[in-house]
Amino acid sequence: MSHGKYQHIDDTELLQRFYADKDNEWLGILLQRYTMLLLGVCMKYLKNEEEAKDAVQQVFLKAINELHKYKVDYFKSWVYMVAKNHCLMKLRDKGKYTAEINEQLLATPDETVDKNNYIEKDKALTAMAQALTQLNKEQQLCVTLFYLEKKSYHEITEQTNFSLLQVKSHIQNGKRNLKLLMERK
Repeated sequence: MSHGKYQHIDDTELLQRFYADKDNEWLGILLQRYTMLLLGVCMKYLKNEEEAKDAVQQVFLKAINELHKYKVDYFKSWVYMVAKNHCLMKLRDKGKYTAEINEQLLATPDETVDKNNYIEKDKALTAMAQALTQLNKEQQLCVTLFYLEKKSYHEITEQTNFSLLQVKSHIQNGKRNLKLLMERK
């Protein structure tokens, strides 16, 4: 099917159409728009064309899966983050997650800042990502939305169908459990 006729429709409207009828075709059009961008992101991290193409396919599947679960407002920046995180996880699994990659990812304009500081910060984030996977699904979802996607309690209740009270308790318990898991490390 030619997606050319949808060129005039912006991302937001495509997303709205998808949320209205849950037809994956709208997502297909959206994802096609950003294939090159995502390939670029994946190449930057994985430095291998075959792997990058593979990663883009996986990012597409992941994106479709996530979008069926909750609402995203800015598709482009969201899908960019999904791709970046996917590549970082791949590098991590491969054990290529060395100081060199840290330096590339965390290089800042201000080189006087102590690099170790960044590497430490990154280790903490890695530990947190691992701890996150050990929380139950509700806590994981609420903590991720609240801390990583900076959603408000109200937005989270809208996205998840939990009550405000549930959201608060999932975040509190999730935060406490995260802390315990990270201290055990």
